[in-house]
Amino acid sequence: MFKVAVCALLVLASTAINVQSSIWTSKDQKAFAQIHQSGWGKFILNFAELHLTTGGILSELNSEIEKLIGELEEELAGVHHEFNRRTDVHNREVARLEQEIQDKERELFNAHDFFDNVLIPQGERFAAQLEQLQENIANNRRTLEQATVQRANDHETFEAQVVEHNDAISAIDECLQLLSTITEPSLAQIKKVQKNLAKIQNSLKKHNQFQIFVKVLLEITVDSNFADQGALRDIVVAFNNLRNELVDSLNQITADEADQVAEFNAQVIQLNQEHAEFQRAVVVKNAEIEANTTKQEQTLELIDELDADLATLNGQLQAENDDYAFATDVYNATVAEYNKEINAANQALDLLNQPRFQDYVKSQLKGA
Repeated sequence: MFKVAVCALLVLASTAINVQSSIWTSKDQKAFAQIHQSGWGKFILNFAELHLTTGGILSELNSEIEKLIGELEEELAGVHHEFNRRTDVHNREVARLEQEIQDKERELFNAHDFFDNVLIPQGERFAAQLEQLQENIANNRRTLEQATVQRANDHETFEAQVVEHNDAISAIDECLQLLSTITEPSLAQIKKVQKNLAKIQNSLKKHNQFQIFVKVLLEITVDSNFADQGALRDIVVAFNNLRNELVDSLNQITADEADQVAEFNAQVIQLNQEHAEFQRAVVVKNAEIEANTTKQEQTLELIDELDADLATLNGQLQAENDDYAFATDVYNATVAEYNKEINAANQALDLLNQPRFQDYVKSQLKGA
């Protein structure tokens, strides 16, 4: 139809209606001006003039023009239909994109929340727990080292005490042996007994509980007459009592040493067991820290992906809105153009059916 219209307009260009003719009123001239602003309106008037001047029937002309207006209205309806279809597509696409954006924003919020409020505190807690385990291990080894040093010192003290006790017992045994042979004590024998007492006193100088016995023995040996068998028996009894005390004391420190060794060994076993448990806990905690670090990295990667996806979706939404806005502008302009053409065509149809138009055509025929 457009090709036909263009050809017709070219043919009719030389037969344009003379709107300045005296037959037209100022209202008609104004209508002509409005109609001539429309390509179809101008075409209809020129076509009508040509049709009538060549002997065409007005009814046939009306039918053709009405058919032309109908085609324009049908095309306009098609424009409306296509735009409505485009609007439906746009609304569905916007709804889809907005839902995806909302879902993506929720995913992004959850990922940030999980990273900030779960993974970060968990990582800090794991690090603090690992630090505590390492401190526990250090304290454990320090306790073991201190206990080992203390045990060595205690054992050294024990061995010194054993030597002191054995020396004292040996000196007592020597005194008892010497006293058992005295019948007529000489000064040399008495001096020897006193010398052994001094040796005993020196050996037991760190043990206050024995000093009273040693002091009594010294006094007895100084004041006693070794020739007196009664006094001699008292000295022997005193030496035997001291010896018994020393033997009991030696047995006690030996038993105490055995107990301390057992306690130390039990402590070592316990400390080593605790150390092994701490070490296993460190392995587990390091694995948890590694898993937490990996999860943090994965979550940050997810956040980057979600940010990119969200940017893409927002870009798609903006592009769709821009495209629809452009389509709306084109639609509005097209509808306005069609309405202008249809209105002009209707005005032209109304004008050519007026008697003045027919009189104008007849005057043109007579003038020819």
